[in-house]
Amino acid sequence: MGQAPTARLSNELARQVCQRTQSAAVLDGSIAQIGSTYNLVLNAVNCASGETLATAATEAPNKDAVLGALGKVAEQIRGKLGESLASIQKYNTPIAQATTSSLEALKAYSLGLQARGNKGEEAAAPLLKQAVTLDPNFAMALAVLGQVETNLGAVSLGTEYTKKAYDLRDRASEMERFYIESHYHENVTGDRRQADQVYQLWAQTYPRDSIPRGNLSVSYVQLGEWEKALPEALEGHRLSPEQSLNYFQIASTYVGLGRLDEAKATINEALAKKLDVALFHLTLYQVAFLQSDPAAMARELSAISSSSPEMAARSLNVAAGTEAYFGRLEKARALVQRAVASQEGMGGKERAAAAMAARAVVEAEVENAAAARKDAAAALALDSSFRTKGAAAYAFARAGDAARAESLAGEIAKERPSDTLANVYVLPTVRAAVELNRNNPGKAIEILQPVIPYDLANLRGLLSVYERGRAYLLLHKGNEAAAEFQKILNHPGVVFNATTGPLARLQLGRAYALAGDEAKARAEYQDFFALWKDADLDIPILKQAKAEYAKLEYAN
Repeated sequence: MGQAPTARLSNELARQVCQRTQSAAVLDGSIAQIGSTYNLVLNAVNCASGETLATAATEAPNKDAVLGALGKVAEQIRGKLGESLASIQKYNTPIAQATTSSLEALKAYSLGLQARGNKGEEAAAPLLKQAVTLDPNFAMALAVLGQVETNLGAVSLGTEYTKKAYDLRDRASEMERFYIESHYHENVTGDRRQADQVYQLWAQTYPRDSIPRGNLSVSYVQLGEWEKALPEALEGHRLSPEQSLNYFQIASTYVGLGRLDEAKATINEALAKKLDVALFHLTLYQVAFLQSDPAAMARELSAISSSSPEMAARSLNVAAGTEAYFGRLEKARALVQRAVASQEGMGGKERAAAAMAARAVVEAEVENAAAARKDAAAALALDSSFRTKGAAAYAFARAGDAARAESLAGEIAKERPSDTLANVYVLPTVRAAVELNRNNPGKAIEILQPVIPYDLANLRGLLSVYERGRAYLLLHKGNEAAAEFQKILNHPGVVFNATTGPLARLQLGRAYALAGDEAKARAEYQDFFALWKDADLDIPILKQAKAEYAKLEYAN
């Protein structure tokens, strides 16, 4: 409509919006203070003619009673516009109960939502915390804050807020309960299928609400259903084109699907509309990495690190991942150490532990067992959340400590019995890695068979595929192993800068060698060496690769 994003929705402008959306009427109202009394008037106006269809009015004796009075006047006008008594009763949780009795808390919450839409999670968190400080029973503010903290990596804190919101859900409106219950299943129990059912019912009940669409897209991505995720992300954006999170979800889904130019165009469109959040630059960094554009990578990493202290620490982890991808492990270790120190300095032990656990996984993947065990233990000393335990369990399994890996897996299974990703992906992958270290590749294949539908889950580096490929190598089934490692190479947008990316080249070379195709084997080894041309020379898996390649060359 050619309006600035900050333009106020005047009565005339609201009527134009109403006509463009082909709606029947628009509501406008006023609150006027006369002495200590507040007069509230609400009008329903025909969009096309400007005719007043219905009017309702009431008074509030003081400021604290305004929200309650607004609920009453809204109920009146709904009845005058023809809504049935049964419908009004079902969807008529009082405003002060559904939201908050504190106008100050409501203002802080509203500003938090606005900041989240325009500037991202870091800007929203302080305002939402202010809202729940002003009203500790503000269920919806607690629920949104829970999601914000989860997105910022403080998963345990986010879970705590979400649990509080869930306990207060009877105070919430119908729409708010959809939000609270879906996020409880997603973030507390981890039951993503149950969460998806709530999102689907929410979308059917409130077809103009963008949130269930966007969150369905996120859930599909987490489960590896990228093709299903894109239409939901696009629909969420259509319903709320001003929300930065919707742009990010579309762009990150495009990255996962390998549609990099469309991802970049989506972010650039948002930036042109003066929306700018750190996650946009993370997506642009991913695109630059996948398109081998180091100048753009440096530019976007700088933008991420300058946005907030939390994102500055996150940028160190991103940079560490890239250094490890190219075999520069000493540089990667130093960056992770800086990230851990930064997070601990800000009180973010869980985020620090996640960085340390990720480093443990990398060390395990390159066969540096002692370092992997040390880093995994250090991560667990900082934090005992599901995310940390899952990564540490895999690192221990790969590093030969089956007892510790199985113990952690048992704890996760007990603590997260309904967690979808834990049960369909994380635990089977850990248990398969344990079996491979016991030289039971057939058992590992059996364990990983049910994981195939979730292989593309948006977790670190397609580990289920990688472990299945390793199992086929141990079974001397070169062609089957090659198919698994090729699957990793076929999905660079999902793998991003995970170490399984370059290692899949090496493993593919090993698979071709087993299958008797020495020409293809040498080509894959050479591609791996090209990626690791600046790698540290003491990496165990690199030493193994050089010895194997020398034998191939000698045989030739």
